[in-house]
Amino acid sequence: MTPTDIISLDSLEYIPYIDEKGMILETSPSKIGVYAIFDQNKDLKFVGYSRDIYLSLKQHLVRQPQQCYWLKIHTITRPNRTQLEQICAYWIEENGKIPAGNDEDKKNWTDPIDAKVTMTETEKKDYEQSDELGKIKLLKKISRRVEEDLLLQLKSRNIQMEIRFNPKLKEQGLLDLK
Repeated sequence: MTPTDIISLDSLEYIPYIDEKGMILETSPSKIGVYAIFDQNKDLKFVGYSRDIYLSLKQHLVRQPQQCYWLKIHTITRPNRTQLEQICAYWIEENGKIPAGNDEDKKNWTDPIDAKVTMTETEKKDYEQSDELGKIKLLKKISRRVEEDLLLQLKSRNIQMEIRFNPKLKEQGLLDLK
């Protein structure tokens, strides 16, 4: 695939991340392709590809709610990993610089939310002094607190879709969609 075969990021229209009903664009469920995520000022924050764009966009929204305002999407009917990676690389090159979400901030876009980093000094001491069951209970409590804050942020953006986190990961102090 040569750059002339790749659709330009500039040639794609901006799509609102959240529609007027508070939902992520419903035309992309189970679609395979490449997507670019922009902030409120239409600055590129992340370029990625997925076998299910809708699920990936939902995950990114939960992980980075204040960075997800605009999208550009290119779906592909018969993709292969190399093709998807080439398009991502081309879009990043076209942007002129690597977006933070593909560089120093990548884990915040791609990894589960680590609620443990919000532990207070008291919680850290309690954690160190607890047995295994006590540690699990404390991590679940901290995860629920972070989840509650996150859900408030999403509500402030009028997000109406159901957001459910994997309860097993909360025991490890992690939040990721179920």
